[in-house]
Amino acid sequence: MSGHSKWSSIKHKKGATDAKRGKIFSKLIKEITVAARMGGGDPDSNPRLRTVILTAKSENMPKDNMERAIKKGTGELEGVNYEESTYEGYGPGGAAVLLESLTDNKNRAVADIRHIFSKNNGNLGENGCVAWMFDKKGYFAVEKSAVDEDSLMEIAIEAGAEDVREDNGSFEIITEPEDFESVKAAIDQASIPYIDAEITMLPQSTTNLEGKQAAQMVKLMEALEDCDDVQRVYTNADIPEEIVNNM
Repeated sequence: MSGHSKWSSIKHKKGATDAKRGKIFSKLIKEITVAARMGGGDPDSNPRLRTVILTAKSENMPKDNMERAIKKGTGELEGVNYEESTYEGYGPGGAAVLLESLTDNKNRAVADIRHIFSKNNGNLGENGCVAWMFDKKGYFAVEKSAVDEDSLMEIAIEAGAEDVREDNGSFEIITEPEDFESVKAAIDQASIPYIDAEITMLPQSTTNLEGKQAAQMVKLMEALEDCDDVQRVYTNADIPEEIVNNM
C-alpha cells in the first residue's frame, strides 16, 4: 500500500495565495496544451485532458483560458512547444523528491532545478534513483467533519476506490488512476466536499523529518514548485504541520 501524500495535504491546508494564482494558471495552461497536443482536443476521448480540465475548474480557471490552451495544443492557435521531463533527487535528511517538468528550454530547466536543489541542501540525482519509491494513484482528502467514515467508505469503495483511511484529521481515498473519475463522480453526487482531488505520485513509505531538516525540506519543495519549468513536485518526506505553519 502506498504511503501518505503528506506534502500534498499540507499544501492544500495552507491554501494558495492570490499571488500564486497566476502561477497555478500558467502551469495548468501548459498541461492542457500538452494534453491536447498529444491526445486531441476532445476531453471525452482524451483522459489526460479531461483530468486536467477538472483540476482547472477546481482552481476556478476561466473557460476562455482553457479553450485557448486546447486550441494551442491542437494547432488552431499558435503556441509554444513544451517538452516533458521527469527529474529525481534527494532533499535534506535523504528524503526522496520526484518532479515533473514542462519546458520550452530543457537546458534552462535542468540548470534551474539543479541550482534549487543545491541551494536548499539537496541534490539532483540520476534517472531512476527515487522513482521506484512512488506509485501513480488517484488521491482525495476529505475533512473528517464533512462526512461519516462508514458512509464515505461505502460510497468510495462501491465506486472503485482501493482504500479509505484516516490521517491527521482527514480521510484519504486512494484509487487506481483509471478509477479516479468514477470515484470523483460518486463523491460529487453525494455532495461530499473535499480539500484535495488529483492524480498524484504516492510514496510507498515515508521519511520522517524534524526540526531544521523539516524546515529546509519545506523551503526546497516551495522553491521547486515556484520554478516556472516545474509542473508538479512529490516527496516521501513526512513533515510536521507545525513546522510549515510556523514558516
